[in-house]
Amino acid sequence: MSDCLPIQAATPGVRRSRQARVVWGDNVVTVGGDAPVRVQSMTNTDTVDAIGTAIQVKELAQAGSELVRITVNTPEAAQAVPHIREQLDRMGIMVPLVGDFHYNGHTLLSQYPACAEALSKYRINPGNVGKGDKRDRQFGQMIDVALKWNKPVRIGVNWGSLDQDLLAGMMDENSRRAQPWDAKAVMYEALVTSAIDSASFARELGMPAEQILLSCKVSGVQDLISVYRELSKRCDYPLHLGLTEAGMGTKGTVASTAAMAILLQEGIGDTIRVSLTPQPGESRTQEVVIASEILQALGLRTFVPSVTACPGCGRTTSTTFQELTKQIDDFLRLQMPVWRKQYPGVEALKVAVMGCIVNGPGESKHADIGISLPGTGEAPAAPVFIDGEKRMTLRGEGIAREFQRIVENYIEARFGAHKKTVVETV
Repeated sequence: MSDCLPIQAATPGVRRSRQARVVWGDNVVTVGGDAPVRVQSMTNTDTVDAIGTAIQVKELAQAGSELVRITVNTPEAAQAVPHIREQLDRMGIMVPLVGDFHYNGHTLLSQYPACAEALSKYRINPGNVGKGDKRDRQFGQMIDVALKWNKPVRIGVNWGSLDQDLLAGMMDENSRRAQPWDAKAVMYEALVTSAIDSASFARELGMPAEQILLSCKVSGVQDLISVYRELSKRCDYPLHLGLTEAGMGTKGTVASTAAMAILLQEGIGDTIRVSLTPQPGESRTQEVVIASEILQALGLRTFVPSVTACPGCGRTTSTTFQELTKQIDDFLRLQMPVWRKQYPGVEALKVAVMGCIVNGPGESKHADIGISLPGTGEAPAAPVFIDGEKRMTLRGEGIAREFQRIVENYIEARFGAHKKTVVETV
């Protein structure tokens, strides 16, 4: 080796936000400070349908969402909120509900106190609370309700609904500069100013700083990075990250990951949401899965056992490794709602499913449990490695079933209440 310094392992930056608490019953979700970065999601059901909304909230919570936002846009929706909460409590789903308010939030929160009480947090968009002299008064009404029920608020600015009076004033001011900024820079400044000024106003009205969270959502990757870097410099409120209207499928997934991964690596962000447009027939929980995978890939959280898998090449003779990988991955995810309670720590498990001898044995040894399937010209045998050692070799048509059984046995032995040494060999 040369005399150069050792390569340092990359680690995420330190978050510097204060800590907030979102509570429902005995479930306290801490946000910011040294708390984990939290996963948030939002229903797309009609909130008036209390049963349908409660079912979707349950699905999102079981997928790993720690906060779930619901639309509260009409008197009927506000009246449904306590019933949604009641249904969730009956099902044992204690995830906090966040009410999403626009335009008439001051009225709904004031006139439907059962709704205000049942929600754990209010999302307020300062661009949609009113115009002119109504803005401060209606914003103040929402803060008064939050104070009455001791609820935190997220002041969520969105460039699709930015306060137009604020933006127009800043554009006029910019035009008088000796060297005017470009329009995008003014937009960035308006987003950050709207969020911070609204938070300052809320504090003037009596809202504790520890009860305020901020977000400034945009739909462009570089725009999000620029805005949040500046926002994090100017305040220490917990920040909610999300690329709004990210899009569908691969586009939405890649764009959200690209933007949030950079910010999270810099220590910016305390809650995240992947605003993914579901593909036809796709479960709403996909946005939770992607958000969880972002945090897990960065080493910030662990949610489900990770599966290292071969991409396939000319050496692989069949789709067996692909089918087995999907089967194992689906199996692990399906079991996690039960396993989180039954097998503490199982989310840190590492499984490898490899397709040939080139990297198969090596990757399998690095995993807690791994299998190396035969590739082109290789003997029809699949060695299984447990804790870095070859323990058995599987053959025949039942490899997939056998390997799944071995994984289950390993989890029971390592993470079960009565842990025992894994010594199974063949």
